[in-house]
Amino acid sequence: MDLFDNGFLTHLSPLLNWLQQPGYPALFALSFLASTLVPLGSEWLLVLMLVRGYDPAVCVVTATTGNSLGACTTWLVGRYGGDWLLARLFRISEQQRQRAEAWYQQYGILSLLFSWLPLVGDPLCLVGGLLKIRFSTFLLLVATGKLARYAAVAWLTLKMAA
Repeated sequence: MDLFDNGFLTHLSPLLNWLQQPGYPALFALSFLASTLVPLGSEWLLVLMLVRGYDPAVCVVTATTGNSLGACTTWLVGRYGGDWLLARLFRISEQQRQRAEAWYQQYGILSLLFSWLPLVGDPLCLVGGLLKIRFSTFLLLVATGKLARYAAVAWLTLKMAA
């Protein structure tokens, strides 16, 4: 059975429709999914909600929390998952893994502050689990980086909308 047959799309469509509706639960879910190796972005929904008058602080905290918890899921896969999960389920290539490990070698554990970056961010979280980075340290660094990103997006949005 093909992964993207009509049955799959039939079940996926309501989820995608729900995620496109502005609201804090949708922002949390989209932010979570965007940080779990699923190729999604959540900034567009944050911007949309801010333009529509949602509370900026609640939006930033909601997006940061969802995105940070998604990163924790990726860390758990790296920590307790196997090569099968990495290669088959999450499709982490050896090249992506090596790139993330190179970031760790060059910048050390502080590279987790950049877990919000496209392409390298999710593998950084995964390698954090593989390298058995202490969870509390991981969460502090990842959440700080993600908070800075969402706060910057919110600030720029509000500045441009004013």
